[in-house]
Amino acid sequence: MAELGVGSVVPHPCLSCSITEDPSSDPSPPPSSRGSLKFSLLYSREQCELLVSSLEVWGLPSHRYNEVAIWLRLLRRVPSHTPGLQCVVQEWQSRAVKSCRGTAFAEHFVCSLQDVEVERSTLKLEVQHFDKYSRYTALGEVRVALSQLKASQSLVLCVELQKITKDIVGEVLLSLRCLPISQKMEVGLLKAKTVPPHSAAEKSIYARIDVSCRHHRQKHQKSRPQAHTSLIIFNETFLFPMPQTAAWDCSVLVSLYEVGPEPRHLIGQAIVGRSGAKDTANHWDLMAKSIQQPVAQWHPLLI
Repeated sequence: MAELGVGSVVPHPCLSCSITEDPSSDPSPPPSSRGSLKFSLLYSREQCELLVSSLEVWGLPSHRYNEVAIWLRLLRRVPSHTPGLQCVVQEWQSRAVKSCRGTAFAEHFVCSLQDVEVERSTLKLEVQHFDKYSRYTALGEVRVALSQLKASQSLVLCVELQKITKDIVGEVLLSLRCLPISQKMEVGLLKAKTVPPHSAAEKSIYARIDVSCRHHRQKHQKSRPQAHTSLIIFNETFLFPMPQTAAWDCSVLVSLYEVGPEPRHLIGQAIVGRSGAKDTANHWDLMAKSIQQPVAQWHPLLI
């Protein structure tokens, strides 16, 4: 099981010297730049540990970002019929700190990682902006395939932030039914496929259903908690008001959360609506054409 370590960065017994160009040597990033992230990676084969340290954010394009934080996820590819399926091995969030020309985070991240898992693992670092209401906006991300790491050698990287992309972490089977006479929509939460946790601690999973019509979010509904296994059977239905005139301007958001001894955390989300991706738009169109009849379809869970 992965372990977290947070605090001031301490010298590592296997740490070796590595030099990269300091971003401070060029204080004026290109106009199109999202900013850059500097950090150090070290994999110790003897201790089977990955250390992420010396985190710094440079050159954010605007001074309106008062506080920034970094969300780290260790992802691993999973053999599956679903292309690109990954599981989140561990995730961690830094403390939010005031943004300046060069923002340093006096924290480090330590994760247990077996040597055979390194080739299939990727580290994703996402820079986020926090406002005074504790809401965050993703500013950009950096991904590192850990296969490029050499055991017991420090790798120092300074990488330009890229556009945020989502990862597939499972699938959910949803049914939709339009009920125009009663002006309601039925959302059926049937099944979900995820990668269960590796820890022995007993954990459960539940879904939250949000429906938005004309950009107005209705009161959400929750499923009953189920044991977190590779195939979760929900078989629950939820009714939401849906005026017929707003049928084409609605969307359904399904969020799966895992709960256990620790606070809940998000497993993944799926959104269905006519304005969404091609598969979700097709599902929405089929629902509109199949009045009074439920239409079921699998959708990817993204995070």
